[in-house]
Amino acid sequence: MFRPCIDLHEGKVKQIVGGTLGDSGLRTNFVSNRPAAWFAELYKRDGLAGGHVIMLGAGNETAARAALAAFPGGMHIGGGVNAQNARGWLDAGASHVIVTSWVFREGRVDWARLDELIKAIGQDRLVLDLSCRKRGDEYFVVTDRWQKFTELAVNEETLRKFSGYCAEFLIHAVDVEGLCSGIDHGLVEKLGRWTPIPTTYAGGANSLADLEEVTRVGKGRVDLTIGSALDIFGGNGVRYEECVAFNRRSR
Repeated sequence: MFRPCIDLHEGKVKQIVGGTLGDSGLRTNFVSNRPAAWFAELYKRDGLAGGHVIMLGAGNETAARAALAAFPGGMHIGGGVNAQNARGWLDAGASHVIVTSWVFREGRVDWARLDELIKAIGQDRLVLDLSCRKRGDEYFVVTDRWQKFTELAVNEETLRKFSGYCAEFLIHAVDVEGLCSGIDHGLVEKLGRWTPIPTTYAGGANSLADLEEVTRVGKGRVDLTIGSALDIFGGNGVRYEECVAFNRRSR
């Protein structure tokens, strides 16, 4: 299935090349003149629940809250979420919170923090972001705007273990994120074999064929987010209406 997104940077809806987020050479593919709530209203109209709002840095809370209010219970929220503010985001209208960096310290999983988060909101409202970059032949989770490698490899053991702590996974293939150069087929195929819970893959999608391919290779376990290639984000590879129609055919 297609899952929509709203990526926020400095309060605006943008599409950014993922690997450049933390450096001075930030590359932006698209900046919208429409507010975040406009996109959320569009997704609500078309019944596209389960997408995500991601706050990339500071200055995005007002826009994020407006989006959640426009589609209450329809979207996940991520970016700076922790055990102290997670409940507030759910109360603001998020169906789930997405967490990554906060449950890692010094490159390792902080199990106490993860337990604290689950006690605060429950496993069924938590999405773990295991976005990753390739190092050698393996994929490793990256944190802090995808700039810092952790020691956690994304593999079958990891996904099975963490599936007991959350409702879903969100996994960006950071090396191809925002490049519109095609999906990371190897990673999608592995996620389809490994994941025991719903998983959304993002990164590199540039055609409707990619959506069909993720559905096939992911064995129905992996959904796809399309960003920079989508016409509503200034792209010319995929029409938003085609994605809506795909989901309706797939139900």
